[in-house]
Amino acid sequence: MRLAKSISHTLAARQNRALSHSFTSLESLAYASFPSSPTSNQYPSEANVVIVGGGVIGASVAYHLSKLHVKNVVLLERHQLTSGTTWHAAGLVNTFGSLSRTSTEFRKYTRQLYSEILPQETGMSTGWMEVGLVELACNEERLDYYRRVAAFNQFCGVNVQEITPTQVKDLCPMIDTSLVLAGFHVPTDGRANPTDVTMALIAAAKRNGVTVLEHAPVAKVLSTKSNHGFGPPSVSGVLLENGNVIHCHKVVNCAGMWARQFAQASNVHAIPNQAAEHYYLLTEPIETVDSSWPVVEDASRCMYLRPEGGGLLLGLFETDARSWKHDETGVPNDASFLELEPDWDRMMPFIEKAMEIIPDVKNAGVKKLFCGPESFTPDGNPIIGESPELRNYYVAAGMNSLGILSAGGVGKLLAEWIKHGHAPNHIDVTSVHVNRFHPFQSNPLDRKHRAPETLANTYRIHYPNHQPSTCRDAKQSPLHDRLATRGAYFGNVSGWESPLWYASSGERPVVEKESFGRENWFPQWEAEHLACRNNVALFDMSFMSKFFVQGRDAGAFLNRLSTANVDGDAGRITYTQWLDERGYMQADLTVTKVNDEEFLVVATDTMHNQVMNHMLQRMTTQDHVFIKDMTARYALINLQGPRSRELLQTLTSEVLKDANFPFRCARTIDIGLARVLCCRITYVGELGYELFVPVEQARHVYDIIFEAGRAFDLKHAGLKALGSLRMEKGYRDYGHDMDNTDTLLDVGLSLTCDFDKNIPFIGQEHVLAQRQASSTTTWRFAQTHRQCLGQGCGPSFASWRSLVAKRRSIG
Repeated sequence: MRLAKSISHTLAARQNRALSHSFTSLESLAYASFPSSPTSNQYPSEANVVIVGGGVIGASVAYHLSKLHVKNVVLLERHQLTSGTTWHAAGLVNTFGSLSRTSTEFRKYTRQLYSEILPQETGMSTGWMEVGLVELACNEERLDYYRRVAAFNQFCGVNVQEITPTQVKDLCPMIDTSLVLAGFHVPTDGRANPTDVTMALIAAAKRNGVTVLEHAPVAKVLSTKSNHGFGPPSVSGVLLENGNVIHCHKVVNCAGMWARQFAQASNVHAIPNQAAEHYYLLTEPIETVDSSWPVVEDASRCMYLRPEGGGLLLGLFETDARSWKHDETGVPNDASFLELEPDWDRMMPFIEKAMEIIPDVKNAGVKKLFCGPESFTPDGNPIIGESPELRNYYVAAGMNSLGILSAGGVGKLLAEWIKHGHAPNHIDVTSVHVNRFHPFQSNPLDRKHRAPETLANTYRIHYPNHQPSTCRDAKQSPLHDRLATRGAYFGNVSGWESPLWYASSGERPVVEKESFGRENWFPQWEAEHLACRNNVALFDMSFMSKFFVQGRDAGAFLNRLSTANVDGDAGRITYTQWLDERGYMQADLTVTKVNDEEFLVVATDTMHNQVMNHMLQRMTTQDHVFIKDMTARYALINLQGPRSRELLQTLTSEVLKDANFPFRCARTIDIGLARVLCCRITYVGELGYELFVPVEQARHVYDIIFEAGRAFDLKHAGLKALGSLRMEKGYRDYGHDMDNTDTLLDVGLSLTCDFDKNIPFIGQEHVLAQRQASSTTTWRFAQTHRQCLGQGCGPSFASWRSLVAKRRSIG
């Protein structure tokens, strides 16, 4: 379909020249009076907290810190408030759409902040218009998806209802509802003016004592060696480009699309947000447009729509996106109120597709095709929290074009984090914590390709088994090539390539069609699951985080961190948790005592930085302890299943009978020409062994196991089978079934506690207090089982469903 001549001619006329600000909202966003730069004597010499960045996120952090009565807070903006990306935001505030409880809570609170709290506190308008949101389902896949989202959002307290095409037409008459199957309506959602919101936040913050300085560019964050004498350094101040220094205790990086390069100037490298081109089209006034129409989204056409300046604003999250300034030069430090030259050739197909749902717009004139930068992260979630690379260095960046929508919740969360020195325990931070990222994800090539994919994923149906297509094969197990020849379908596991499942012999590992139901590879998953349950299976778990903790105080140190007694007899592996000082969970892992002065700590891939940082933050100058990250030095081969011992016994001279090698035994054994640390432990509930093999001998050991395994019908198994097997046995997974909001009693793991060991564990008094309480609310892990993973399973995670049931504990 081609556009009508009137619009086509308008586009062609504008294609070869820069476009000026011309529509009402942008004109109102331009900051009316630009104060002159502060003089040297206007800069404070000291502060408690310095916030770098004066967009809506920095303003929200400042406001919420002031609400918590945090004193001596200074916000520094290099140019004018809102001049980064806030000024050109569309201002949508829609609580519907996320399958994340954390994101949904951010959105709900942000709506309340803009619609009620700020206007009441300040008497200032945020531009709030409660016009509602309508999400269009234009095909069966979208309809199924949005019904799932709606059910979850209703559980979270979002007032969303499915409506008919006729009701959609009543709310927005311009929509061609012949293309619509249903709509999902939230009448209390709406839109706000980004600059008005920011100014209201700033006004309230200043009223509460926050100092706000514009034209105050910061060159870098200053640091000093940690008081502990080890681990990452600590923030000591900020150096401004004019040479002024503000000494401070904490810094908050709210620098938006500059956040990564600003952090790198201070040797903080794992903030991998990247600017990408983001577009919306503005029409000339249209007589039939009503400003009270709701925001409309049609994700199947990559578009959203709302009234603007008498016409319409048509926003795009195109599937063929582009990063901007991903090279070493980065975003220009002196840039402000940026507009980029639009790429008409690339965007025209998306504009034409979007206009299918609003055909009347094809006869309207175009005022502007606006292109401005927005920053995106590798996984589409924001970057929030304290960096593990620099103590007291906090981050709130990488909003993935949802900054206005999330600003209230993000600012509130981070302010609580800063004030109390730890992540709040009332909200799950595992999916947004800055410590989930690694420095390699900030590489230019990674950002160049992943940021556009993240933008394109914004309106994609978020199927549960989806895997990213860019930036793959950079981190591989030493067994990667061997497993590829066995038919492995690899997934991205914190950057590692790890098998999710294996194709049948002679077949290619291909996902034919993503789905919420049974996909083509489910029979292979079933076979792997049953092989482990009934026979023997091999898992490559080399991506697991592995740390050697050594020294004469290593045992006492780890016992202080661990709920269980991990400093018993040498040659024992212990399952344990680490808690924070308030008794909430921080890590779920195993500790193996190799000898009196050497321990092996093993945690999941997503907890790598969390575990390392947890140890470093709790070491003292009195601890004779050394920590080595050994993740890339050892492969981890798991043999699991009833016949695992029988198979392994054919490969080693070590006697593996129960009497000699009992459950939780850890011992170095021989396999072929290699020496391997063998731990009898399981995460799938069957007899099994974990083999820690030096990477230089990993292929040798694997080949021996594989050849011997032919006689036992050994089957390779992937992480999908691991997941269904551990759920079958009720084993927990941190970040999925439990997180930082849980205590041990909440998740039924108080059995790991040793209250009688010589060294009380961190958080012990809180566990005892909760246990002794007469009535305690706990979370229980439950699951329903229809049939095995074979025929008859409905559209669930392989017919197993993990449910969280809240109940009252007894005694």
